[in-house]
Amino acid sequence: MSDALQRRFAATATRIAELEEQRREALTTDLRRFLTLTGDERALDVGTGTGALAFALSPLVAEVVGVDLVPELLAEAKRRASAFPNVRFVEGDAGKLDLGSDSFDLTGCLRTLHHVARPELVVAELTRVTRPGGQLLVVDQIAPVDPLAAVELNRFEHARDPSTTRILADVDFRGLFDSNNLVLQRTRVETESRDMESYLDLAACEGEERERARALAPSGYAATLGWYLLRKPGF
Repeated sequence: MSDALQRRFAATATRIAELEEQRREALTTDLRRFLTLTGDERALDVGTGTGALAFALSPLVAEVVGVDLVPELLAEAKRRASAFPNVRFVEGDAGKLDLGSDSFDLTGCLRTLHHVARPELVVAELTRVTRPGGQLLVVDQIAPVDPLAAVELNRFEHARDPSTTRILADVDFRGLFDSNNLVLQRTRVETESRDMESYLDLAACEGEERERARALAPSGYAATLGWYLLRKPGF
């Protein structure tokens, strides 16, 4: 785990957990509409943070395992887990999961890949631990098609939050999925408006760094989120 990643999330774990609670009901509704579930699934949330995807999935599946590298984030998740008896959290590396192959019906990550240096390793691990015929869910911010606009966006996001490695474009996500022989089942793109000051607060961006991030922020900034539902081919 990079020092930037640990410092950023250790400093903001409580804020992230509070935001997760505010968004939880809406996220569960979105998941119910986007996924095809029976309620018997064993699910995995990689890069769980304070448990956003894990808690939102909880009423929709039989069991959820949440994995994250940052102890402070996991501590916040565990503090809020008493109402979710089918959810458990473990510390682990998203790029090298200590979990058995083909052991989950549904795997996913929410707003995670832009925080890791090697997203291809995370997608490969998600694929490995998903059973043949199982589903993978990836939800993350996507960069503009225009390469110059993408550079400007990434420059701002990294200034705001040094744990941001790179926001991928849609074509990059699809390349990762194709390289793992995943079959794209469904996609969704949505725009998420962001209040700049609250967004800077969420990353504990203060002082000179805050002024620099403000100066780099795209005009009228709103994030584009991509939802991808994939299937791992069966035998």
